[in-house]
Amino acid sequence: MGISLSPDRLSKYKDIAMLILKHGRKDLFDKANSPLIPEEDLDEEGKGNPEELAKDLEAMGPTFIKLGQLLSTRADFLPPAYLEALAKLQDNIDPFPFETVEEIVSSELKVRISKAFLEFDREPLAAASLGQVHKAILRNGQRVAVKVQRPDIGKTILEDLNALEDIVTTLEKHTETAKKYSFVDILAEFKKTLINELDYRLEAQNLVRLSGYLKDYEDIIIPQPIEDYCSGKVLTMDYVRGTKITSLSPLTRLDFDGRKLGEDLFKAYLDQVLIHGFFHADPHPGNVFLTDDKRIALIDLGMVARIDPYMREKLLKLLLHISEGRGRDAADVAMELGTITEYFNKEMFVKRVTEFVVKTQDATLQQIQVGRVVVELTRIAADNGIRASSELTMLGKTLLNLDLIGRTLVPDFDPNEIIREHTESITRRHLMKTFSAGNIISSVLELREFVTLLPKRLNTILEGLLDNQFEIKIKAFDDRGLIDNLQKIANRITVGLILAALIIGAALLMRVESSFKILGYPGFAMILFIAAAGIGFILVILILISDRGYKKKNKN
Repeated sequence: MGISLSPDRLSKYKDIAMLILKHGRKDLFDKANSPLIPEEDLDEEGKGNPEELAKDLEAMGPTFIKLGQLLSTRADFLPPAYLEALAKLQDNIDPFPFETVEEIVSSELKVRISKAFLEFDREPLAAASLGQVHKAILRNGQRVAVKVQRPDIGKTILEDLNALEDIVTTLEKHTETAKKYSFVDILAEFKKTLINELDYRLEAQNLVRLSGYLKDYEDIIIPQPIEDYCSGKVLTMDYVRGTKITSLSPLTRLDFDGRKLGEDLFKAYLDQVLIHGFFHADPHPGNVFLTDDKRIALIDLGMVARIDPYMREKLLKLLLHISEGRGRDAADVAMELGTITEYFNKEMFVKRVTEFVVKTQDATLQQIQVGRVVVELTRIAADNGIRASSELTMLGKTLLNLDLIGRTLVPDFDPNEIIREHTESITRRHLMKTFSAGNIISSVLELREFVTLLPKRLNTILEGLLDNQFEIKIKAFDDRGLIDNLQKIANRITVGLILAALIIGAALLMRVESSFKILGYPGFAMILFIAAAGIGFILVILILISDRGYKKKNKN
């Protein structure tokens, strides 16, 4: 690849290559001819199983744990069993020493821990791949959670990403599979997401922003950051005391209205996605708590997704079509949400989407999972040559997690019913945005420009009419070209008739005896035959040359 490799870098390349070889598609290496993969390693044991893949990724470190979590959203090229195994991949790893925590916090906040905090627990509440969280109490008595980034984690992740980028680029150059599924684009999306997660200041902004969007939902809380105690590697926020949704006991579920909480949570996510275009993209059960006062708390906003207004309208239509069982309409919208590739098969895509959506409508209430439907749509799209947008894959993962949380809170949770009920409110709010002050002012300015320029434009048109300079240009077919082609056809027919006359005349003269002979045959007859043959040969050559030039011109 034209680069100098250190032993550590070469070892990382080999680890990644062997991971792909063990768990990936066999054809990835059929044409790769990569010098980074020794020949003796190519006949390693066959494909692994989903659980082994999760374990292998976990063993390779933080970058690959995050990669596995991202891949759990990509139903377009991973089987369901792998998606489930990777979705369960947790980044609970050994914590780093408290002495290192003290050093990082002091360096980032420019003050000793003992000065900034009244209390700071030495043992972390949780340790993850990028950082760990400690419980603390500020000088004013406020209880907080302090997330501290792992030392040198940024450097480690960048090295891993560079190694991944080299291998993925090589695969896309030499294999059809990598090109079809656009491994380079997937890695670019992953790189952007992961680098954003390393900046805790962005996460602090996400907490504030999402809290503002969900202020009307009293039963949903977002911990707020303590601004003076935050930096790129330290995030101090409100401490949320509660229990993970999936850890609730049957007795605890009797103490609160699970149906209302589940419906409110689902509606809040629909608002995030379809109205605000900004949503918490990682609501797995470990990030959703039931607080002591029986409310829902969303934590860990390092991973968020943004959706532009055009995409929001398309997603709204898609969810409505799915919830109402309109498969063909869902297929049409899904095509607009992705990128059409050279492998696209429209007929098969529409057929499979229609059959799948109708089948979903026939399912029992307990079997309906709108998240799984969206995930399956991305798979069908990939199988038929449509590269699903990152927004759609992220939405599928988010809804999949919400389905699980909703059923944990209320067993007969029906997301389709909530979608149908809540979309009326969402549509109304979309229309209200259309009539917002900014849009109205913009429309007024455009109307003002139209009215101001209208007299001048009308005057220009009338002057053109009076001076006989007004022209209407219509782009139709090339009539001159058509006439030329008809002329060529007429000429060829005429020459053909002349050749036929010469041949017939020669045949008749063969019966007339003459002293003038050529090769023992009547001379005049032979002259006519030779002339017909020569003209015919020249005509064939001209036709071939003309047709070849025409094909070449159309091809260009």
